[in-house]
Amino acid sequence: MENTKLENRYRIWTWILSIAIPVAVAVLFRVRIPNVEPLDFLPPIYAGINAATAILLILAVIRIKKGDRFFHEIFMKICIVLSLLFLVMYVAYHMTSDPTPYGGEGFLKYVYYAILVSHIILSITVVPFVLVTYVRASLGKFPQHKKIAKITFPIWLYVAVTGVIVYIMISPYYA
Repeated sequence: MENTKLENRYRIWTWILSIAIPVAVAVLFRVRIPNVEPLDFLPPIYAGINAATAILLILAVIRIKKGDRFFHEIFMKICIVLSLLFLVMYVAYHMTSDPTPYGGEGFLKYVYYAILVSHIILSITVVPFVLVTYVRASLGKFPQHKKIAKITFPIWLYVAVTGVIVYIMISPYYA
């Protein structure tokens, strides 16, 4: 009975966070803090965080396939912390800086926007998947955890990798 209460509590928080995080980012993305120097040093840092997240996600999968639950769990928790750090830095940068338009032309412009749009959509989509996957592992529901992790992993990996690609493609156009 106690486990059901805990599951319900987690389910409620998963819904709340899955809605609140994208809404907060969207709202804060449009807020500019006046009289503050732009935090121009952040984009390469949060691109590096995306790269580290991608590497750790792959290492976590390798570890669990080898039966090493301990390091799998550590790597996944680090990925969650890195994702939170990314989110804070991303919002802070956009609250202090004007948007950087992509300056490329032709085919690359279409490639950039296709990657960017898919990255944004999947970065919103991955939030509830990560939360549900984490909760199922925390509750010891490993068959259900494994089932959803097979969906969560490629989405999260795509978001992490395309975050780096977007940064590399737009970095020549930073002011």
